[in-house]
Amino acid sequence: MDGIDDLFAGYGRFRRHSYTRHCGTYRELAAEGQSPKIMVLGCCDSRVEPTTIFDAGPGELFVARNVANLVPPYSTDNGYHGTSAAIEFAVTSLGVAHIVVMGHAVCGGIEALIAGTGGNEGDNSNIGRWMSIALPALQKMFKSDLEPGTDEFARALEMAAIGHSLKNLEGFPSVLDAMASGRLAVHGAWFDIKTGDLLFMDPASAAFLPVASF
Repeated sequence: MDGIDDLFAGYGRFRRHSYTRHCGTYRELAAEGQSPKIMVLGCCDSRVEPTTIFDAGPGELFVARNVANLVPPYSTDNGYHGTSAAIEFAVTSLGVAHIVVMGHAVCGGIEALIAGTGGNEGDNSNIGRWMSIALPALQKMFKSDLEPGTDEFARALEMAAIGHSLKNLEGFPSVLDAMASGRLAVHGAWFDIKTGDLLFMDPASAAFLPVASF
């Protein structure tokens, strides 16, 4: 899509096809509200659309997206915490049973972190401050045997950042309470844009394995 006219044309196709097929579902959702059981926290990247990847219909997924699919540390300060608010709403109001933090290959946010964005005290840009959330994952990777600047290093960091976000999730009181009571499970996933492969993180080993392995 190149311009607003393309958006209008796309909306026309939606009304003629997808909405027509699912109009009963949309009306039911409007009347009764949403009740998705799965939250996906994904990246803003236009190539990684959760509802497309999981072939989900209207009302089936509660999706929040941000740069590099990061979960910030829990905070009670007076800042504006959009991702944290989405997590809190999903757990306390919707009662989701699963939260999936889904990263992906060739992530621009992770590439920026490797290049130094978010790693400098003087970087006060919004992106810099946001990407500093993943600094612990980057520092961990620097201690590995992988060579910075390689595709292998970037891929490993993408996965390490997912693991770090899962740890941050457990810092949310509502998440921790729901997990302790068995009402909520959290998962890590990584999508390869080029091949279409989806890997899920094994809770025991923290290794990312093909979905068929589970």
